[in-house]
Amino acid sequence: MDQYLPIVILMLLGIVFGVLSLLASKLLGPSRPSAAKEAPYECGIVPTREPPERFPVGFYIVAMLFIMFDIEIIFVYPYAVSRGALGAYAFWAVFIFSVIFFLTFVYEVARGGLDWGPVQKYRSLTAEADMVAPERTIGSTIRRVGTEGRLVLPGTTETPAEQPAA
Repeated sequence: MDQYLPIVILMLLGIVFGVLSLLASKLLGPSRPSAAKEAPYECGIVPTREPPERFPVGFYIVAMLFIMFDIEIIFVYPYAVSRGALGAYAFWAVFIFSVIFFLTFVYEVARGGLDWGPVQKYRSLTAEADMVAPERTIGSTIRRVGTEGRLVLPGTTETPAEQPAA
């Protein structure tokens, strides 16, 4: 327990210093608020509209993913440096940690946490199954770009590339 005493003392000193600094600034600092002082200011540009009330949750999700990647690097780097001395237990511990991390990342991507564009409407494949039917040819569908000048087989409207394999 004696080995942790300096860390505990340093942590307590940090907390005391932070609290005393906040109290001193509140007691000793001038407090004359005005509309100009409380207005948002960014790069000398006066805001022309009110900022939005809330940020979309997607911003926080991406921030959490960034922090998760940082934490993974913090845990994996020491293992990579001294993996020979750590043995098989450390390998499996890092492996399980990486698998859990990867699964959470896959879950987040599957939920659409990284989709930033407008909401996409997914098409039903069963409703458009007839569009991929094998009997469709160039002649029976809309003209496609790049079909001009292709060799057309006699008696058909199909090019050799569209002929069904025998």
